[in-house]
Amino acid sequence: MHITVDILSDTICPWCYIGKRRLEAALASVDAAVTAELRWHPFQLNPDMPAGGMSRKRYVALKFGGPERGRSIYRNIADVARTSGLEIEFDRITRTPNTLDSHRLLVHAQRADLQNEVVEALFAAYFLEGRDIGAVDVLTDIGEAAGLGRAETERYLLSDTDRAQVIESDSRARGAGASGVPHFVINGKLAVAGAQEPQVFRNVFAVVLARSEHRA
Repeated sequence: MHITVDILSDTICPWCYIGKRRLEAALASVDAAVTAELRWHPFQLNPDMPAGGMSRKRYVALKFGGPERGRSIYRNIADVARTSGLEIEFDRITRTPNTLDSHRLLVHAQRADLQNEVVEALFAAYFLEGRDIGAVDVLTDIGEAAGLGRAETERYLLSDTDRAQVIESDSRARGAGASGVPHFVINGKLAVAGAQEPQVFRNVFAVVLARSEHRA
């Protein structure tokens, strides 16, 4: 059986990274005869972010009213991430980027059937290495490391190709009522909101498989 999972996500969303790991853990435990296709869709947590991003200190101050509250929240997120095997390094992040170009890179990667690999590389670059994933040179490096051609990827990122598509997709998600991420839709019907534990995903997969067997 083939399962599709459409994922609304932002590349600087720590819960999206955690949700990805939990989804993968659930998929690893389902019947080997089940295959899954993950399809990533753009959602910008900060759609009004300046094109060049802003310093992390300023972002945290604007978002949380000061560094102390931000540190407490991110410390809690890091603790949760460790339960899924992720060592998120918030202290390494010095800049909060505009994520439009990182979402464009994912559109580009989808055409080469490398979207999931690039998603993983983007999350790792930002959350583990503290790299600025709003910068074209960094995005080009990430794309190349994931298997995309370097020259082609750089040309793509320096153009406006797919910019309007990403903005429209983000806008469409908001118009449909999306206000946060991650958000998962299995087989176009069953939704899982947030970075739920693997068992929640397993329960949804069980419903999908039961419906499939019933129709058969």
